[in-house]
Amino acid sequence: MWRQTKTAIHKVLRLNVLHRHTCRALQSTSAPERALQYTPGQNIHGFTIKEVVSVPDLFLTAVKLTHDQTGAHYLHAARDDSNNLFSVQFRTTPMDSTGVPHILEHTVLCGSQRFPVRDPFFKMLNRSLSTFMNAFTASDYTMYPFSTQNSKDFKNLLSVYLDAVFFPCLREQDFWQEGWRLENEDPSNPKSPLVFKGVVFNEMKGAFSDNERLYAQYLQNKLFPDHTYSVVSGGEPLCIPDLTWNQLKQFHATHYHPSNARFFTYGDLPLEQHLQQIHQEALSKFERIDPKTEVPPQPHWPYPREAHVSCGPDALAPDQTRQNTLCVSFLLPEITDCFEGFTLSLLSSLMVSGPNSPFYKALIEPKIGTDFSSVVGYDGSTREASFSVGLQGMSEQDMERVKHIINQTIDHIIQVGFEEERIEALLHKIEIQMKHQSTNFGLALASYIASSWNHDGDPVELLQISDSVNRFKQALKDNPRYLQEKVQEYFKDNTHRLTLSMSPDEQYLDKQAKSEEEKLQQKVQVLTEEDRKEIYDKGLELLSAQSAPQDASCLPALKVSDIDPVTTRTPVQISSVGGVPVQLCEQPTNGLVYFRALCNLNTLSEDLRPLVPLFCSVITKMGCGSLDYRQQAQEMELRTGGMSVSAQVIPDSSHLDMYEQGMVLSSSCLERNLPHMFGLWRDVFNRPHFDNEERLRVLVMMSAQELANGISYSGHMYAMTRAARHLTPAGDLHETFGGMEQVKFMKRVAEMQDLNHVIRTLPRLKKHLFNPHNMRCAINATPQKMSDSTKHLETFLKEVSGNRKDRKPVRPNTILKPIDPRLESGPTKTLIDDSNYQPCHMKTFFQMPFPVNFVSQSIRTVPFTHQDYASLSVLARMMTAKYLHGEIREKGGAYGGGARMGSGLFTFYSYRDPQSAQTLAAFRRGVDWAKAGLFSQQDIDEAKLSVFSAVDAPVAPSDKGMSLFLNGVTDDMRDAHRQRLFRVSHQDLLDVAERYLSVGRCTDGAAILGPENEVIRKDPSWIIK
Repeated sequence: MWRQTKTAIHKVLRLNVLHRHTCRALQSTSAPERALQYTPGQNIHGFTIKEVVSVPDLFLTAVKLTHDQTGAHYLHAARDDSNNLFSVQFRTTPMDSTGVPHILEHTVLCGSQRFPVRDPFFKMLNRSLSTFMNAFTASDYTMYPFSTQNSKDFKNLLSVYLDAVFFPCLREQDFWQEGWRLENEDPSNPKSPLVFKGVVFNEMKGAFSDNERLYAQYLQNKLFPDHTYSVVSGGEPLCIPDLTWNQLKQFHATHYHPSNARFFTYGDLPLEQHLQQIHQEALSKFERIDPKTEVPPQPHWPYPREAHVSCGPDALAPDQTRQNTLCVSFLLPEITDCFEGFTLSLLSSLMVSGPNSPFYKALIEPKIGTDFSSVVGYDGSTREASFSVGLQGMSEQDMERVKHIINQTIDHIIQVGFEEERIEALLHKIEIQMKHQSTNFGLALASYIASSWNHDGDPVELLQISDSVNRFKQALKDNPRYLQEKVQEYFKDNTHRLTLSMSPDEQYLDKQAKSEEEKLQQKVQVLTEEDRKEIYDKGLELLSAQSAPQDASCLPALKVSDIDPVTTRTPVQISSVGGVPVQLCEQPTNGLVYFRALCNLNTLSEDLRPLVPLFCSVITKMGCGSLDYRQQAQEMELRTGGMSVSAQVIPDSSHLDMYEQGMVLSSSCLERNLPHMFGLWRDVFNRPHFDNEERLRVLVMMSAQELANGISYSGHMYAMTRAARHLTPAGDLHETFGGMEQVKFMKRVAEMQDLNHVIRTLPRLKKHLFNPHNMRCAINATPQKMSDSTKHLETFLKEVSGNRKDRKPVRPNTILKPIDPRLESGPTKTLIDDSNYQPCHMKTFFQMPFPVNFVSQSIRTVPFTHQDYASLSVLARMMTAKYLHGEIREKGGAYGGGARMGSGLFTFYSYRDPQSAQTLAAFRRGVDWAKAGLFSQQDIDEAKLSVFSAVDAPVAPSDKGMSLFLNGVTDDMRDAHRQRLFRVSHQDLLDVAERYLSVGRCTDGAAILGPENEVIRKDPSWIIK
C-alpha cells in the first residue's frame, strides 16, 4: 500500500494516534516492570541492550538494542497490552519514479524460500487471528507491520514476515502481476491489442486521479528537488513501465538488508522469544554492510521558487468556476531534533487549526476559497520537515491576493503572537490524547516513531512527551516571544519556500490517456513477431499460474480449536434519568468520561432528511448560549476531547425491514471537566446559533469540498451504498445521509446564492432532533466517577427538559422495542417497521473523471440473528480469499476486491479496478464457484479464522457496551452468533449460496463509479448519472 506524505492540520506531533490501551494493574510480573530488569550492555540472542527507559506517561518501558552481527536497530516497547505488534522497516530511497520500492513491497509478499506459495501474505489473512496485517511504502521507508492477541499466531506471522522481506522469491511472474506487464487485452486472444496491466500500475493510476494526492505529491517533489523526495516512491504511472525485473531484484539486494533495517516490537509477550526467533530465522544469515541509503540534507535555496501543476476538473466541486489551488510551503529543520519538531508541530496547530487560528481567520473566513489546500500544517514525514498553508476551491484571479494574505498573516503573528488560552487548550488536547485508550496503540507507536527513527533520530526521546511539554512551557516562561521568534526564523526569514498553484485543465484526462497511449506505442512498435508471441505465451503462463490450485500446506496456521470458545462479557446497567433511558458502563477509562446520546428522527418530515448531515456538521460550530463560534471552539478545546454529532441509520438485528434512524452525540472529557462538558451540550440544545450566514457559508463550502474530494479515495464505499439503496428500507436513508445523493445535495446547497432558506430550516430540525422524549444516553467512566457523572447528566437533562415534547412520528409504521432485549419491561426505543417493503433491482452508473472503476453488487439476505447470517459471513470471507482475490486482483489487475456480509446484505466490491462489466461477471462466477462446492474443510476453517479475527477484535474501554447501546446486540446474541460460526459446515455454505445468491432467487442492486463506458451506455438496464 502506498502511503503518501501525511499532513498535520489537526495533529499535534501526530499525537492524535498516541492513545493508551487498557492497562492492567501493574504487578511485579507486569511487562514494563519485567523489561526494567534488563541492563545496558546485556547480550540476548545476538543483540546488545543499549538503553532501558521507563516511560510512565505511556505506561511502558522502552528497550533499545542493536544486533551485533548486522548492526540492525531494534526497539521494544513493553506494555501490558495483549494486542502485540511487530514491524520491520527499511530505508528505501529510490532515485526515479518507476515505483520500485512500492512494487517491491507487493512482490516480496508473493512467496519466499520457506513459503514458496504464490501469495502467503493474503493466505495468512485467513490462517491467523491477526488484528492487523499490511505493508506501507512511504517517501523514504517501507514498513511491514502486523498485530495479534495470540502468542502462537505472533510466532507464525513473524516467521512469514521475516522470510518474505529477507528471502523473497521475487519471481518474474509476480513482478508482471504486481508491477506492470505488456499483455493482450484478452490474454486468450493473440489478436487482441496489447495493453499495460499490473496491480501497482492501476493503483497509481487511481491515486493520480485524486487531485489532492496529485497536488501533495507534486509539492513534495518541488520542495525537495535534489534527492529521493524529488521522485514518486509509489510510482508515476507513465514511469512504471520503465522498471525492469532485474532492477527490482537489485533494489532488494541493496535496501532489504538487516544493516538497513529497524525492528519494533510492542506488547506483553517476552522480548527474549522475539529476539531469538528474529536472530535464528533471519539475521544470523547476514553480515554487516554499509547500505549507503542515507538521505542528504536538502540544499537551501537563496530565493523562493514558484511552480504550477495541472489537474482534472471536478464535476462535483461546489463551484465549477473556482477550482484552483495555491499553497506556500516552507522547508523546516530536520525531524531528528525532537523538541524543535514538537514545538513546530504545536506552532502549526496554533497557526492553522480551528476558527481561532490566524490563517483560518485570514484565508477561510473571507470565503476566497472553499477550504485549506490539501496539504496544510506541519509535515514531519521527510528528513527535513515542512509547513504549508494555502487554499483550494478559489478563482485564478485571487492567486496574488492569497500570497499577499499569507505574508501579511505571518507578519501579524510575529507582531501579536497567540492568546494564552489557545496554548493552554493545545496542551489540554495533548493531556487528553495521552489518557485516551485505543485498540491499536502498538501500530500508532510504530507509525509515530517511523520517520524520525528512519533518519537515525532517537525513538525513545520521541516517546517522552511530558519532557517535551515541560520544556515547551519553560521556554515560553523564559521568553514570552518564543513562538513569535520561531515564526520570524522559519517563515518570515526563510528563503526556502515554494509557492505551488494548481488549476484544472479540461483536456487533462485526454492528455493523460494520450501520454499513456504514446508510452504504449513506444513499447509496442519495437516488438518483433517473436516478441509478440513471447508476450502472448507469457500471458497464458501467468493466467495458468493464477488459475492453478495452490498447496498452502507449508504455511503455518492456527486451528479453529485455537479460538476462545466464549468471549468476555461487558456488564452494563440500564436505568432512567429524568425520564431518559441511560446505559452506564464502568470501565478503566484512565480519568476520562465518555458520553453518547442517540436522538431519533422519527418526527422529522421526509423533505428535511437530506439536511440532517449538514445539521450534524454545523451544530457544534456555529456558537451557542452566550458564546460565539470562536468562543465555543475555544471552550470545547479547553474543556473536552471533542464534541461531535453524526447521522445514523441502524438496521435492526432481527428484522431486515426494521431500522432506527437518528443522530449520535459524542464527547469526552477529563473527570474534572464534567460540568463544563455538559454545560456546553446544554447550550447547544437550548440556544444554538443559526443566524450567522457568513459562518454557515464557510462551513457549507468546506463540507461540500470535503465530500467531493473523498470520492476518488472512497469510491468503493459510495458504490456499495448505492448498490444497496433499493434493497432494504434503511438503504435509501443510508444513500440520503452518506451516498452520492448527499454529495450532490451538498453541491446544490453550496451553489445557493442565498442561504437564508437553510438558516430558517435548521431551527425546525433542531426542534425535532434535540427532543429528550426521543433520546437515550450512555456513559462510560471509572467506577469511582460513575456516580458523579450520572449527577451531571441528570442536571443536563433537567436543563434541556424544556425541549421535551411528545410529537407524533411522521410515519405511522413504528414499533417499540426494549433498549436491552433482556429487559422486556425496561426502557424502549422506537423503530421504523416497513414490513410491506418491496425491494427492487436497480443498476446505476456514475461517470466520473477517474481512469479506474469502483464496482459493487449487493444482495438482500438475512439479519444478524438469523441462523444463516453466520454461514453467509463465512462464505463471504471464503469467496474473497479462494476465488475473488484471484479473479479481481491477480487476473483483473484491480487494487482490491472481495465480498462482505453486513446489515443483512451480501456485498461484492472492487477498488481501483481497470475492469467494470468483467468484474460484475467475476462476481457471478464467484457465486457459481460457491454453489459447485469445490472447497475443502481447510478452506472453511481458514474463513472462520478470518471472521473470528474481526469478531474478536479488541474493543477500547470507551467503546465497551456500544454494540448494545446503538445496535441492541447483547452478549447473549453475540455468543449465539459465535456458536453458529463454529458450527458452519460445508453443506450450510452450499445451502446459503443456492438460497440467497443464485440468479433468479435473489434481489440485488449494482453500482459503478468510473470513466466513460460505452458498453454500459448502450445497455438500457443501467441508469446513467
